[in-house]
Amino acid sequence: MIETATTTWHEANQRSLMAALGRVRGLLEGYVAGEEVPPDDVPLPTPYALEQVCATFGLSAFERDVLLLCAGIELDGAIGALCATATGDPQGVYPTFSLALAALPGAHWSALSPAGPLRHWQLIEVDAGAALVTSRLRIDEYILHFLCGTSHQDAHLCGFIRNLPAEEAALVPSHQAIADEIASVWRQAGGGGALPVAQLCGREASAKRPIAAAACAALGLKLSVIPAEVLPTGPHEFDILVRLWEREAALTGSALLIEDDADETRVPLVNRFVEVTRGPMLIAVRERRRSRYRPLVSFEVDRPTAGEQRARWQARLGEESHALNGQIDRLATQFDLNVTAIDAACTRARAQGEDQAAFTMGDRLWEACRLQARPKLDNLAQRIEPSATWDDLVLPEPQRQTLREVALHVRHRARVYETWGFAGKSRRGLGISALFYGASGTGKTMAAEVLANDLRLDLYHIDLSQVVSKYIGETEKNLGRVFDAAEEGGAVLLFDEADALFGKRTEVKDSHDRYANIEVSYLLQRMEAYRGLAILTTNMKGSIDDAFLRRIRFTVSFPFPDAAQRAEIWGRIFPAETPTEGLDIQKLARLNVAGGNIRNIALGAAFLAADAEQPVSMAHLLRATRGEYAKLEKSLTDLEIRGWL
Repeated sequence: MIETATTTWHEANQRSLMAALGRVRGLLEGYVAGEEVPPDDVPLPTPYALEQVCATFGLSAFERDVLLLCAGIELDGAIGALCATATGDPQGVYPTFSLALAALPGAHWSALSPAGPLRHWQLIEVDAGAALVTSRLRIDEYILHFLCGTSHQDAHLCGFIRNLPAEEAALVPSHQAIADEIASVWRQAGGGGALPVAQLCGREASAKRPIAAAACAALGLKLSVIPAEVLPTGPHEFDILVRLWEREAALTGSALLIEDDADETRVPLVNRFVEVTRGPMLIAVRERRRSRYRPLVSFEVDRPTAGEQRARWQARLGEESHALNGQIDRLATQFDLNVTAIDAACTRARAQGEDQAAFTMGDRLWEACRLQARPKLDNLAQRIEPSATWDDLVLPEPQRQTLREVALHVRHRARVYETWGFAGKSRRGLGISALFYGASGTGKTMAAEVLANDLRLDLYHIDLSQVVSKYIGETEKNLGRVFDAAEEGGAVLLFDEADALFGKRTEVKDSHDRYANIEVSYLLQRMEAYRGLAILTTNMKGSIDDAFLRRIRFTVSFPFPDAAQRAEIWGRIFPAETPTEGLDIQKLARLNVAGGNIRNIALGAAFLAADAEQPVSMAHLLRATRGEYAKLEKSLTDLEIRGWL
């Protein structure tokens, strides 16, 4: 039915166009025969596409005939011959303004003007010649195909603008509400030129295009997209792009989405494009923009809510979701994934079913979610593959108990915040943060590894001394990029050298003091809102302001190990596969060093033993100990190594 209707329209359009071309051919024949140009009162058939072009660009009857004259050269061979006869030039098988002014009724000079619709909208092209009126005229290829009823993108726009297919995306309710509101605003605004720009703000970039498509579909508009980075910087190229897009948008009923989520250096160029381009337009940005000459209506696009994510998990998993025993709630709370990422995680988990049959569907989904979040954060921080377990951690019992409480807060945050309603009371302070303090080598990083391994989450190390910038505002940008990237996977973030930022607050004497306090407040604010676990480490707790400590949920002291704890570390330091001989744990425990130094000594001794093709012995450990103490610029006493050999 649809195919027949389309065929009928094309046939009718073709007949109508050929009738209009026949009229212009008749005018040329009369002119060649020396007949007087008839008045422009002859009724025309309804030329479907031609009528749309004339109405869209406001062509006069004479301008319409000039356009048909140029089209006739391509579609009717007789018109070219008539042009040559009319000009007396056998080679002049093409139209000119001179011929049009003489042969067509209702002629007016303004049709030749660059500001007139024929040339402004580039419906026709004027070849370079000695004089304007005798230069060759050509119809623009896109316009020629449009008149013939063939719909395709203008070749000059390819590489800049991409037409999106009319696909219906399944939007979550919060995103569908935004699309409906955009459509409502545009309906009330009226005509295309008066429409405000719909500005889609926020860091949820993947949802903006489907929202724009849904809003346009509700109004019967097609959607095209242009990345901000392809906008030309040259004034002439920029103006041509604007003009050709406005022409195509007007003819095809299209809206344009500008995607500008990344490169801030092109903001002025994007703003200029928005202000000078007419027609329905949307812009995808991270931060809200302002326009001096065109109204903007802003919409905040957030990730799907936990409930919407949960519903998407259930929809994608179908019957499998009933066998997961509440694990979907934990997935929806721990991982902040958009619809695309959830679909990809389900696909990956199902595909791995045969290869990883020993793992449950819940395990495979969890690992798939971790992998979805990694690419964004791997470029901003160092990922540490956690291998340490609770058995590797040697700490006093109170500290171990606090660390286990940290783990259970992360593990049960879904039940407490969502099921038991604490998140409904307030969204503030829901982030789980911890401060680990103690001397170097006392196990702070290992404790972070243990937590990440126990929680089956990725661990990322961020050196705050590298994040902090002397330039105002740069520190917050650096921190913002880290937290934005980490939100999706709820990774464990380990901020090392916290004292680089969290020093004692000082009296604000100049702008640098004020911005230093702003940086600290920003980090604390992001930590309090972060859905994962954020850990700060420092060697100097006393340098951190008490007001900041009160906003951190857990503080864990990592004391220097005593002799009993050092003996426990030595007893666990060598893997079961490492050959040893004659090691005396109690004598080794007399070394007054922290766990990190013990590991260095054990590792150094293992290499020495491997080179000698011998088991690790006290002699190898003595040699490695001397090297470690020299590195620490510390004296090795006779008491510490008495009886080793």
